[in-house]
Amino acid sequence: MNKGLRIIFMGTPEFAQGVLHQILESKHQVLAVVTAPDRPAGRGQKIKKSAVKTYAESQSIDVLQPFKFKEDGFIDKLKSYEADLFVVVAFRMLPQAVWSLPKKGTINLHASLLPNYRGAAPINWAIINGEKYTGVTTFFINENIDTGDIIQNKKVAISKNMNAGALHDELLQVGSKLVVETIDAIEGDAIMAQKQADVNENMGKHAPKIFKNDCKIDWSLNSSEIHNRIRGLSPYPGAWCALFNKAKGTKVQFKLFSSAITDQVCQERKVTLKNSEEGILFPCQDRYLCINELQMEGKRRMTFKEFLAGNALEEFELILE
Repeated sequence: MNKGLRIIFMGTPEFAQGVLHQILESKHQVLAVVTAPDRPAGRGQKIKKSAVKTYAESQSIDVLQPFKFKEDGFIDKLKSYEADLFVVVAFRMLPQAVWSLPKKGTINLHASLLPNYRGAAPINWAIINGEKYTGVTTFFINENIDTGDIIQNKKVAISKNMNAGALHDELLQVGSKLVVETIDAIEGDAIMAQKQADVNENMGKHAPKIFKNDCKIDWSLNSSEIHNRIRGLSPYPGAWCALFNKAKGTKVQFKLFSSAITDQVCQERKVTLKNSEEGILFPCQDRYLCINELQMEGKRRMTFKEFLAGNALEEFELILE
C-alpha cells in the first residue's frame, strides 16, 4: 500500500489554506509550510499572521517564513526535510535553487485554464473580461511565471451575475480536489504533462496585478462592461467611482459592490442618478445599471436602502471623467 508523498507546502492567503487543508485530509504527509513573514496590517498596524501560518500552527506543522530565499540556512533547511514534492499555491516566484530541489518536482495550482490568464489576478480578470467559463490548472513550475508543463485542469462555469468572491470559493473547492488528484497521479507515475501553448498578448488573456486605477469605473462604457467590472472586483478590492455632492460642493468616492443590468435605456450621457425599488440607477452608455450595495468613503459598506435612509439622492450626481 502506498504511504503517500512527503510534501512541503508553500502559500499565504485563504485560497492556499483551503488547498492545504485538502492535502492534510489525504494520505499524503505535509512536513512543513513556507509562507510570508508576519507583517503589520490594518489601522492599528498589528502584526498579522498569514492564513496558511495560522492553520499550519493549529495542525502542529513546521512553519518557515524567509524574507529572502537566499538567506542563510533556508535552502539547507528545505533539503533537510527530504521532501518528495513541493506544492505551491498563491505564493511568490521561486528561484530555481528552490523549485528544483524535490525529486518529483514542484507543482503549482493556478486559478485559470492555462495558458490563459497567466498572472496575479486570474479570477478578477476572467469576470471583468466577461468570460463564460474559467477553471483551475496544476502544472510544474519552471523559470518563468505560469508557463510550466500542464499536468491537469478542470473547467468551471461563470454565471452572468457571479462575482469574484463567489468564483474564488468555487475554484477553491475544485482546485483543492484537483491538487490532491495531481499528487496522487505523480505518486503513481500516471501523468503525461503537456507543454503550454503560447498566448497572443493582444487577445486580452492576461491577468496582471490589479491597481486602483484598474478599479475605476468608466461610465462611457456600456452597462454589461461596467457590470462585469463591478462583479469582477467584488468584494475586493472593489470597483469605484466619484460622485459630486452638490450640497457640500465636494467630490466623494464610492465603491460599488453589487449591480444588475436594467431595461431602462439611456438616450445620452447623463449625470443624474435615479431611485428604484431594487436600487440606485446609474446611467451607462446604453442603459441604466442598478446598484444595490455601495460604500461611501469613510463609511461602512451598506445596502442602497441604508444609504438612502441617511442621504438625499438628489444631492449627488455622477462625475463623468
